[in-house]
Amino acid sequence: MNFLKKEIISINAAALLIGAAGLLSRILGLFRDRFLAAEFGASRELDIYYAAFQIPDFVFTVFLVGSATAAIIPVFLEFWERDKKEAERLIEGLFTIFLFASAIFCGALFFAIPFFVRLLTPGFSYDDQQMTVLLARIMLVSPFFLSLSNIVSGVIQAHRRFVTFALAPIFYNVGIIFGIVVLYPLMGFQGLALGVASGALLHFLVQVPAYRGMGFSFRLAFAWHPGMAMIVALSFPRVLAIASVSVSALIINAVASTLTPGSITVFQFAKNIEFIPVGILGVSFAVAAFPRLSAAFVKKNAYDFYAAFFGTLRIIVFWLAPISVLFFVLRAHIVRLALGAGLFDWRDTRLTAAVLGAFSFLIIVESIMPLVVKSFYALNKTARPLIINIGSALLTIALAFFLSRVFSDPTGYFPGVLGRVLRVEDIRELGVLGIAVAIVIGQMVNFVVLCKFFVSELKSSFGELPKNGFFGALILMGCTSVVAGAVTYGMLRLIHMAVSLDSFVGVLIQGGGAGLAGAFTYAVLLWVFGNKEVRDVVEVFRRRMFSIASLPRELDGGQRY
Repeated sequence: MNFLKKEIISINAAALLIGAAGLLSRILGLFRDRFLAAEFGASRELDIYYAAFQIPDFVFTVFLVGSATAAIIPVFLEFWERDKKEAERLIEGLFTIFLFASAIFCGALFFAIPFFVRLLTPGFSYDDQQMTVLLARIMLVSPFFLSLSNIVSGVIQAHRRFVTFALAPIFYNVGIIFGIVVLYPLMGFQGLALGVASGALLHFLVQVPAYRGMGFSFRLAFAWHPGMAMIVALSFPRVLAIASVSVSALIINAVASTLTPGSITVFQFAKNIEFIPVGILGVSFAVAAFPRLSAAFVKKNAYDFYAAFFGTLRIIVFWLAPISVLFFVLRAHIVRLALGAGLFDWRDTRLTAAVLGAFSFLIIVESIMPLVVKSFYALNKTARPLIINIGSALLTIALAFFLSRVFSDPTGYFPGVLGRVLRVEDIRELGVLGIAVAIVIGQMVNFVVLCKFFVSELKSSFGELPKNGFFGALILMGCTSVVAGAVTYGMLRLIHMAVSLDSFVGVLIQGGGAGLAGAFTYAVLLWVFGNKEVRDVVEVFRRRMFSIASLPRELDGGQRY
């Protein structure tokens, strides 16, 4: 079990590990969604499941995530540098608070859930709302265990023990799949909810060995620790920012409940697929870079901070720019391969693909956002992201109300134009596509404004940004991605002349062949223009990719960024 306790210093190695585990977790997530799609299709039954999931997910996101990782790590590291015993007492106090607070909070919410369900699912019938209440109450076990898990996770990340942190989401999905495959046939809908609760328990338990192996315990400590005030001060703006996004998601879910049955499901499926590359690459690199960013700020090391941030950002754009373009071009093939089974019919596939096409514009944005937000946290600056997030959330909500109605009118100009572009012009009810467009606009505005103020914070903390052709490299990656997308589309048309879409294998050959052609074009063009990242990737393969010692060191020793 020593591998669970191994410290990983390299950002590249940590991101590779987290990304690989994230890939496995996302594959399991695809199996989860495929099982659900085959069993229910885009239906009201699955709408109920996802609506019920929203309430405990909101509790977890707002009440727990805002402080349990991003706020804990810099404060914990500060105490750890000065006095390790004090740092241990801080974690014991936090664990005690979260243990009792989450139990009380979830217990109180158990009785309030019927009110929230009526508020958040206005388009559901009375029977649908009653089933949503039942599932949501069972799922309340989930935020309780995830709250404890995230305290443990914060300590593990601070010590760069990324193995167990990377395994936790995998076990979470295993629990949910167990609920779908085993418990649902035995118990009905309640089995689905119990699977979510089981996954949360596994998420916690898999991290316990590494946590205890570092010398930490689950001893209860009721004494107030000065670090708690620091965490509260640091996390409170972030909690409000996360709350604004989560409330926005709940309201959007309520809007979707008033549309055609299955709209919540289509929205959720498309969002889950879009988040696969974001979670595997964007979040992985942000998580891996955060401890080093925090340490660099504590030590006032401007060079190390810039090397970690800009080096990580370049790699994120290198991987995610072409993926976002390929997701747009191959959206229908991706949805058919991921979900095309059982009751999930061709209409469901096309509508989900259209929503995924809109969300593909967010892949690069939502991959960079975690790095920017965590960098704000490393700088101990949280108020400004709060204001920006609240503003963008309000804009998204307003647009969701408006555009869902606009796109519900099949005779309207905008749904007609976008419907033809995304090839769903013959589907009369496109309200869920309007919601997707609203989210894209809101997130784009959020990203642009957040980046503008982040640059100001960097200049204020460390002085002028380095001038080393960084933005030129980003522009080159973006333009090359567009060319790769055009090649992918042309190859798709060419392969279609010989291979039909009547079978899973045919879809795989078409999409896989065209995608490989686009990826090869992207790599070759960047190689011709002397791109550093593609040359590093080739070097990694040349030296046997899975040897950590051979990973490129620019992010870790810092020659260039």
